[in-house]
Amino acid sequence: MAAEKQACMIIGAAPIDSGRLFKEFDPRHYYVICADGGYETALKAGVKPDLIVGDFDSAKEPPAKGLKVQALPAEKDVTDTMYAVMRGFGLGFRSFLLLGCLGGRRFDHTLANLEVLQYIREHGGHGIIADRATKIFLLHDEKLKMTGMKGAEVSVFPYNGSLCTVSYSGLKYPLNRAQLTCGGFPMGVSNQVVGDPAEVRVHAGSALVVVGQ
Repeated sequence: MAAEKQACMIIGAAPIDSGRLFKEFDPRHYYVICADGGYETALKAGVKPDLIVGDFDSAKEPPAKGLKVQALPAEKDVTDTMYAVMRGFGLGFRSFLLLGCLGGRRFDHTLANLEVLQYIREHGGHGIIADRATKIFLLHDEKLKMTGMKGAEVSVFPYNGSLCTVSYSGLKYPLNRAQLTCGGFPMGVSNQVVGDPAEVRVHAGSALVVVGQ
């Protein structure tokens, strides 16, 4: 595995609070792949990427010489972020942290990055998308345990299917094997952590769990 590191950090082109995020997630503990303009975020924060991939349509200027770069064609079947994850898998990684992959000027790219989470899950990996105030997890027949997070907001949505069966403990509005459906009731939006620890368990189907502070 590359440099014997256990996880891969993907930095995308969406703006992030790099000071806060890189304090929580120290890049020195990750193999860092920058997707397209994400390398500008890394370099501004003093992070030297292990690899840069992209067609650089979202970058202000191409990467400087001396960096390991894989240029991609503008016309391709996957996004730069998806390609970065595929390269990470090829290097042996199964744990991925995606930064700079929410918001920005392209809502469609945010949606595409949720598909990247699904790709990671379907290929036996574990992925998290994070920005300054939000973390997104994709769960399938598993649980998310939250400690030290009283006051955090939690929303749960069915994903890659019309429904999911979930239980909550330690949340303001608990559920016990309830079904959440797309466009149905109850809706899984805007719950809150009131216990420590708190837990979201997905019994059947897949769910996106959005945790905000």
